[in-house]
This record gives sequence, structure tokens and C-alpha cells, in this order.
Amino acid sequence: MSDSNITPYRPLGRQLKELRTRLNESLAEASGAVEIDVRELASFELGKAKPSEEVLLLLISHFGAKDDEAVGLWELAGYGTEKIPVARMDNTQSVANPASAVDNRVLFTDVVDIMVNNYGVVMNFLQSGPSGSPQSVVRVGMSREHAASVLKVLQQTLSQFDKGRLRRAASSDSNEIPKN
Repeated sequence: MSDSNITPYRPLGRQLKELRTRLNESLAEASGAVEIDVRELASFELGKAKPSEEVLLLLISHFGAKDDEAVGLWELAGYGTEKIPVARMDNTQSVANPASAVDNRVLFTDVVDIMVNNYGVVMNFLQSGPSGSPQSVVRVGMSREHAASVLKVLQQTLSQFDKGRLRRAASSDSNEIPKN
């Protein structure tokens, strides 16, 4: 049995590993970020398997692959180029990195779905839509350690706000003119 039968996607795997190591991420960090099992990502990097189109798009996005790298990965996986976003196919066009874009919009939610596994926490913030079924507003992923620190900061901030509100309410009550 030849080595190419065991690792048919070795060139794809090498490219994926190169992108991951360029970000100084462990297998666990990268797999957690795209919500796949660490063994699955290891299998991709070893060239034993190829990611589905959806997972490959997530990896390309997560690793911030340049246009030519994205197209190369897509082709190494044997997928047709019609599913690659058009902006990624035009190397002459400047594509803004969504992670670096500043967006000051506030998105309000009334439902949150939280998933926790060994690799991290994913929070899916939802808003009830006109049809009554919740629509995803944003998904946020982080390590379990970071989630614990976010929870602590949130608890402290809410506590400080509540204490300030009570002080303001007590202060405004003492400034009122008594009614006869």
C-alpha cells in the first residue's frame, strides 16, 4: 500500500498546519475555534481526511488565509471554485479583514444558547423574530478560562451598577421636599 493511499490529502494538510502554526495556535485552540474535534483537525493536517466544504470555509476564515491561499486550499481539497466567495477569488480587490473592521452597532438579544465542551465555550445569541422562531444575531466562541473571566467581569459590573443605582435612588429620596 503506497503512502498516498494512507494520506491522500497530505498537501492540503501541510497547508492547514502551516496556517495554524503561523497563528501560533495549538490543535485544540484551532479546533475549538471552528467547533470540530481536535482529532478531526489532526486527521486533516496529517492528510488522512479532508474537511467538508463548510469546515474548510471555517478554517480558511479562522486562519485568515490570503486569497491565493484560500483558492489553493479549496483546490487541494478537490472542491469546485463556485463556492469560494467572489471577493476571495479576485486578488486585485482589497478585502477588508472582518476581524479588524470596527462595527459599533449594538445587537440586542433575548435568548442565548450556550454550548460547552473540552475545547471551549460557544455562545449563540438569538433574537425572537416575527415568525416567533429565534434568529441568530451573533456567535461568540472562547476558551473556558476566558469564559470564566468574562462571567466574573459581568457579575462585578452588574453588581457595581446595582449599587450605584441604589445610591442614586437613596440620594434622590433624601432631596425630595416632604409633602403635607
